[in-house]
Amino acid sequence: MDKVSSFINKNVGDIYLKEPLSKHSSWRIGGPVDVLVEPYTVEQILETLQYADLMKIPTVVIGNGTNLLFSDEGFRGIIIKMGKNFSKYTIKGKRACAEAGIWTPKFAKILSDNGLSGLEHAIGIPGTLGGLVFMNGGSGGKCIGDIVKKIWVIDKNYNLISFSKSECDFSYRKSVFQDSNYIICKIELECETREEENIKFEMRNILDNRKNKFPLNYPNCGSVFLSNPVVNDTFAPPGKLIEEAGLKGYQVGGAQISEKHANFIVNLGNATAKDVISIVQYVRKIVYQRYGLYLESEIKYVGEMGDLKSLHEVGIIE
Repeated sequence: MDKVSSFINKNVGDIYLKEPLSKHSSWRIGGPVDVLVEPYTVEQILETLQYADLMKIPTVVIGNGTNLLFSDEGFRGIIIKMGKNFSKYTIKGKRACAEAGIWTPKFAKILSDNGLSGLEHAIGIPGTLGGLVFMNGGSGGKCIGDIVKKIWVIDKNYNLISFSKSECDFSYRKSVFQDSNYIICKIELECETREEENIKFEMRNILDNRKNKFPLNYPNCGSVFLSNPVVNDTFAPPGKLIEEAGLKGYQVGGAQISEKHANFIVNLGNATAKDVISIVQYVRKIVYQRYGLYLESEIKYVGEMGDLKSLHEVGIIE
C-alpha cells in the first residue's frame, strides 16, 4: 500500500482505489483493481506510466471496456482509463481530431451534425474511439481504418509519436497497436461531406437494425467470435455456426449464449469471467467437432497480474 499511498497524492487525474472493474466493462464482470486513474491530459498519462514503471507496478490502459473481460480476482496494479476526461475534439473542414477517450457514438453524431460522413457505421458501437482504432472496429463491412489520417501514440520510451494510415497496418479487426506497447492518444480522421439528414437517416437505420438483431437488454461485449471463418470454401458467420450446432441458449452459471444472436454471450445478472471462459471453450470444442475449425475471439482477457490475451487463448477445451 505504500506504493499506492505515494501515488494518490499525484496530480494525474481522478483516482479510485479498489474500484470494481465490473463498473468499467460492458459485460459488468470483474473484481477490484488496486488503482484506477482517469487522466485529463497526455502529461498525466505519462506521469502515471513512468511512476508505474519506476515502482514496477503492472499497468493496463483501457477505454470503455467494451471488448474486455476482466478477471474475477480483479487486477493487482493500475488501470488507466481513457474516458470522458480525455475526450476533447476539434473539427476543421473535412478533418476531425479527437482524443482517444471520446465515446464513439457521440463522436459519430458530432460528425453528422457537421455534415461529415465516414463514421456512421460505428453509431451503435458502445466503445471509445481509441478502442475502435485499436481493434480496427466497425460494422457493415466498414472499419475505422478506412478514414484514419493520422494517429498519435505514446511509445515505450514515453515519447509522443505519430503514425500515418499506412503505418497502422490495418486489416480485418487488426492494427499494429495490438502487437505493441503503443498507447493511442489522439486520432485524426479524413471525412467526406454529405447532407446531414442523409447521414442521420443512415444512422437511424443502423440503430434500428441493431436493436432488432442484437440482445441489447443484457450486459454483453458484442460479437464474441471473429466473423471470418470459412467452411467448405464458404464464408460462415460464427453466429450461424453456433446456432446450427444447437448452442443458442447454452448457459454456464450466470452467462448464456444469447437466444437472440448466437455470437453474443450475455450476463443474466451474476455471470463471472470463469462462466464466460467456459462457454467460449465449449463453443470452440463443439464447432470444431462439427466443422473442423476453431473459432477465435476479438475479446481481450485481462488477468489478475495484467496479462493480456485473446479470450480464445484463455482456459482449456475440455
